[in-house]
Amino acid sequence: MRQGLPFEDERAVLQLDRIDADAVRVVTDVIDGEDASTGYASWRCHLSREASGGCRRGILGCRGAVSGTCLGGVMEPVVRVRDLRMRYGDQDVLTGVDFDVAAGEVVCLLGPNGAGKTTTIEILEGFRIRSAGEVSVLGQDPGQADEDWRARTGVVLQSWRDHPRWTPRKLLHQLGGYFAPYSTPERRRPHDIDRLLETVGLTDLADRKIATLSGGQRRRLDVAVGIVGRPELLFLDEPTAGFDPQARRQFHGLVRALADTEGTTILLTTHDLDEAEKLADRVLVLAAGRIVADDTVDGLSRRLEGEAQVRWTAAGTRHSESVPDATAFVRALFAEHGDEVQDLEVRRASLEDAYLTLVQQHEAGHGEAAARLFAEVSQ
Repeated sequence: MRQGLPFEDERAVLQLDRIDADAVRVVTDVIDGEDASTGYASWRCHLSREASGGCRRGILGCRGAVSGTCLGGVMEPVVRVRDLRMRYGDQDVLTGVDFDVAAGEVVCLLGPNGAGKTTTIEILEGFRIRSAGEVSVLGQDPGQADEDWRARTGVVLQSWRDHPRWTPRKLLHQLGGYFAPYSTPERRRPHDIDRLLETVGLTDLADRKIATLSGGQRRRLDVAVGIVGRPELLFLDEPTAGFDPQARRQFHGLVRALADTEGTTILLTTHDLDEAEKLADRVLVLAAGRIVADDTVDGLSRRLEGEAQVRWTAAGTRHSESVPDATAFVRALFAEHGDEVQDLEVRRASLEDAYLTLVQQHEAGHGEAAARLFAEVSQ
């Protein structure tokens, strides 16, 4: 791997070298240090083309080219959120959310049911007006964005109303036509329908009535609808809810292919840690209205290696604590509760343990305390 390049940029450089080894030289270096909000470095891409000069848009080597957010050589994030807040009546759902998403990333917004994941996504999609905070998506405020902006985004909802008497081919042709006026030389719209059907694995079912498709096949059609306009940014809200294991595996492969071959930036929500691990370049854990962790799954797991999980029962109630020194904690536990302590279990904490504790306490109505604990152990 070339020094100073993250793996995704390394892969892009190799693609560029294969495509045009003599005409393209890519040098990527860190500038301005790290972004204090995300820990991710800012990158500058220097391209030298002997033949025609300029940047070749649409190749993964230049993330800003994919997203249209390359400003003076500095790659601006596709999504930028600062102090996002949302209140319904007297209930605060989001209490200060901050995160960035870079072009070409697959980022998972992970959290318990009711944590505010869908609300966050709807605000980014422009479907819901926030109470406060700053939001920029593809360089615009979603709440005031125009139709040109909307043509650059794709949305796959948790569920939507079928058109049972239509066929996948007819539906995609109809919807794709709406994107044709927004086609550009750099990004032709809509997708070629035959190629799109092949991408989502529906070629053999293209002319069957939608009503005859299985749940997994319909979900693949949902994705095709979401990407028919060749979006630069795709939102997936709980995309595999209700899937069987085989359909889930196929869908995961499809999402990764979109990011790898199209350079699509993807932001998805889920409450399933296993799904986040399989799909995401980076995971944002949302709890108690804010982001309590932001890292790769491996990165979060490494942070938790030094913690131990202590579980016990006292007075008929099951307890669980993540502690740095299990021996000292257990001694103190017996000193305080004595014979009331039963079913004692001590083992090294994992990301799964910490996340399940977060979910359980959130569902028990202790979301704020759970969020603080998760944030502390994942630092």
